[in-house]
Amino acid sequence: MSNEKLPSRAENYSEWYNQVIQRAELADYAPVRGCMVVRPYGWSLWENIQQALDSRFKATGHVNAAFPLFIPMSFLEKEKEHVEGFSPELAVVTIGGGEKLEEPLVVRPTSETIIGYMYSKWIKSYRDLPLLINQWGNVVRWEMRTRLFLRTLEFYWQEGHTAHATAKEAEEETLRMLDIYTRFAVEDAAVPVIPGRKSNSEKFAGAVHSYSIEAMMGDTKALQAGTSHLLGQNFAKAFNIQYLDMNNELQYCWTTSWGVSTRFIGAIIMTHGDDQGLILPPRLAPIQVVIVPIYKNDEERARVMPVVDKIRAALGSIRVKVDDRSELTPGFKFNDWEMRGVPLRLEIGPKDVEKGSVMAARRDVPGREGKSFLPQENIASSVGALLDTIQSSLYEKARAFRDSHITDVTNYEALTTAVQDGWAHAWWCGSADCENRVKEETKATTRCIPMQQPGGTGKCAVCGRDANEKVYFARAY
Repeated sequence: MSNEKLPSRAENYSEWYNQVIQRAELADYAPVRGCMVVRPYGWSLWENIQQALDSRFKATGHVNAAFPLFIPMSFLEKEKEHVEGFSPELAVVTIGGGEKLEEPLVVRPTSETIIGYMYSKWIKSYRDLPLLINQWGNVVRWEMRTRLFLRTLEFYWQEGHTAHATAKEAEEETLRMLDIYTRFAVEDAAVPVIPGRKSNSEKFAGAVHSYSIEAMMGDTKALQAGTSHLLGQNFAKAFNIQYLDMNNELQYCWTTSWGVSTRFIGAIIMTHGDDQGLILPPRLAPIQVVIVPIYKNDEERARVMPVVDKIRAALGSIRVKVDDRSELTPGFKFNDWEMRGVPLRLEIGPKDVEKGSVMAARRDVPGREGKSFLPQENIASSVGALLDTIQSSLYEKARAFRDSHITDVTNYEALTTAVQDGWAHAWWCGSADCENRVKEETKATTRCIPMQQPGGTGKCAVCGRDANEKVYFARAY
């Protein structure tokens, strides 16, 4: 625990990010290279993300299950494109119980293959469809360059896997989940995202189409914050997922998969944080309100604490923490909770007791501008309204920042300039050659072909050929 100043985001964004995570006690480095330990405060944030997503999944008919961590190597090899896409990232077990295994086992990088195998056993008739299953768990991908939450060897996520009777139903499911992710990001995390389709070179290994939500971080880099994949019949054919249709004819299913991971915590940190530390959106914050009692002696404490207890009780279902650490100064506590990103601080001292009020300090508005007196009467409704204001204010601020760093470009020179400190929105012919040129010369990639298109046609900003769609180019995490 330290009140030492953080490096500013402007001077060293990467170091600011790493220090915020550790000093706010979200996570720490594990003894295994590239792995992290998620600490209770970070896990509580992840639990709130889980709950927000899980309730949306269940409202659309999805159910949760659990599948094994170990996958036979032969399963991955059944879908050629899939194993090629993942082979450099695989962790493989060759010895178990002191004996060499007959077949190596892969520690799951994702579960399409083993779930596909189970679906082939469970699905027999059109009456078994659609099958809509999600699992919450951990996966392992042997990344070379790692960063807490954003890219670690082991991470936590949810992965949905569904099977459908028709291509149309599978496509509808893929887009439904993309919309759920979009609404979660906007409504719960206050993170503005752009939903769109991935280019062929950026899509998931084994998918027909991949869709993603793309978010702009505080350093203007892009972050892929969630993905939804239309797998077509690729995995159904590899794993023989078939059903008898209404005419008693055997058909292959159409499948999808979709996921959001602990990477989203990184998105929240980098979208909202400032030079004082985290700023957490109220709907997901583990602690929404911290109450700091202020007193100089036992007599003042005896007057202040009953009011603190009364206010805490009155706040009901709001997530509240009372910081009554007597060995620390109020100033130290203020800095500590600012570092942890608690949306609202309530200060209660002897004068507040006399006046029947509390001092409220918003985390998202620094200094005096963010402070106001609230009457103790009806405190729950006024605090609730203030939390709603903070939530919407965080979203609007992030959206304004993003939009001010997106440039509509019409030629290659403008594109290369735009991606130095922001995103370029450009017509693109769809050619992998144009995509590769941008990547090699600027390190920017196509982030997504947004669902909202202007219509009509234009000229590719890279090569000048005819183009039917606009795309976002940006450097990314």
